[in-house]
Amino acid sequence: MRKFRLLCALLLLVVVAAPLFAAGADSGYKVTKRIAIGGDGGWDYLTFDQASRRLFIARANRVMVVDVDGGKLLGEIPGTNGVHGVAIAAKAARAVASNGKDNSVLIFDLKTLAAVGTVKTGGKPDAILFEPLTGLVATSDGASNDVTLVDVEKAAAVGTIALPGRPETGVSDGKGKIFVNLEDKGAIAVIDILARKVVATWPLAGCEEPTGLAYDAANRRLFSGCHNSTLVVVDADSGKNVQKLTIGAGVDAVTFDAGKKLVFTSNGEGNVSVVRQESADKYSSYENVPTAPKAKTIALDAEKHRLYTVTNIADASGKPTFHLLVIEQ
Repeated sequence: MRKFRLLCALLLLVVVAAPLFAAGADSGYKVTKRIAIGGDGGWDYLTFDQASRRLFIARANRVMVVDVDGGKLLGEIPGTNGVHGVAIAAKAARAVASNGKDNSVLIFDLKTLAAVGTVKTGGKPDAILFEPLTGLVATSDGASNDVTLVDVEKAAAVGTIALPGRPETGVSDGKGKIFVNLEDKGAIAVIDILARKVVATWPLAGCEEPTGLAYDAANRRLFSGCHNSTLVVVDADSGKNVQKLTIGAGVDAVTFDAGKKLVFTSNGEGNVSVVRQESADKYSSYENVPTAPKAKTIALDAEKHRLYTVTNIADASGKPTFHLLVIEQ
């Protein structure tokens, strides 16, 4: 009987403690390095090139290229007025930067960082992505509500796809579909890249101004970060809203580490929210990992399971200095 009562007590402890580990548990992530890079101007998307282990930082009027392992600035790519992001076209050994103030993209050589050509796009190209099935780059044109398709090797625009709202971050499933957050609609537009048209628009319940978007290829799930401190998990086949979670305020970017089965959102209030994928349809929150105010964007190093973000941090004299922050377990 005593053993039975002890067993019951242990079972009760497990039941009571389980929610504590499912929500608010310590993920082990923290900022391990703060690397001063310097330079003036605002910033937007970060793009990590896994092959070269270089981080591309969209920085107002140029792209900064950083060796993340050496912690040093390798160079800067000028001629990118109002740059928002960079897409890597590895097979072509080129990359493309979206120049929001010039309504264009700049194509540059990945090895030398030298400019290859400039291509006109729709109004105010913002987020940008590489679509592997076609080998095209797609820009989210926020002022004209469309997507411009760019042939990187020909350095030419080859198509435009109208959207039913203002586009923000987009992701590709690698099989012919592009998913794009519609910031003003609280929805996701689904593009058939071969048909070159929108084939569906999926509402995001309880989501205001979706910005960051990430994709889990194995389970075909989308993770949309919304400005009302909300993360919405979406079935990439049906558009069903699978789950809604609370995240930090001021989210701008979302990434998914398939190896760790973790979703990360970078929040401008000064933290990264960590969400654990328990199954395709079940998610639980860890904690908000402190970073620094305005560290709103993020990039994943999938090989080393590291995260990178950037922001200004005041030095001893109070002068703000641009820093790269490394986040890991």
